[in-house]
Amino acid sequence: MSRIITTEGGTKERTRLSKAVVKAIRLLAQQEQPDAESRDLAAFISIALSEMYKTVETSVLAWEKKDYWVKADRFRMEWEWSNRASTAMSEAVLADDWGKVASTSGLIAQKLMKIQLAPGARIGTPWVGAFKQLKLNLKK
Repeated sequence: MSRIITTEGGTKERTRLSKAVVKAIRLLAQQEQPDAESRDLAAFISIALSEMYKTVETSVLAWEKKDYWVKADRFRMEWEWSNRASTAMSEAVLADDWGKVASTSGLIAQKLMKIQLAPGARIGTPWVGAFKQLKLNLKK
């Protein structure tokens, strides 16, 4: 079996996920009533934030090898919000607490407000089926 080589670094993955989360938040804000798509959008935001937080560790490993401990710890603290927001969002969507979903989405939007989305951005619809995936992740 051959080795698997990752061509995307943590920064590129975080950027890609950040853009998808921003698009999902915008679409979630346009929803008039919570429905299946709203659940998928909120669940996707939770899953994507969790994945973003996982990429932080891969980024800081290189710094720690060079004994840049302060830089690594500062970077972890800078991205800790994504882990907390992911947990809050997943709890809210599973409990059908749409007030908490809205307030958490607002906090996430503030953190990601520097992310620019081009009008023709080809992000697709990665949130389709995310609610089902979130429930499966909890059973593991």
